[in-house]
Amino acid sequence: MPKLKTRKAAAKRFKVTGTGKFMRRRAFRNHLLDHKSTKLKRHLATKAVVDERDADNVSLMLPYS
Repeated sequence: MPKLKTRKAAAKRFKVTGTGKFMRRRAFRNHLLDHKSTKLKRHLATKAVVDERDADNVSLMLPYS
């Protein structure tokens, strides 16, 4: 059976935790930041866990993680 290819776009966006969950960055922190509060921007800077309903699709894109 041939080797499975990793989707490079997904590999740049998701990281695997020690327990096997996928971490992602949050949206809404690229531009138009001056009207957003400091608290919101600080919260958006943290990582989030990929929802369990989406984790199967992410794991298909990252076969060796």
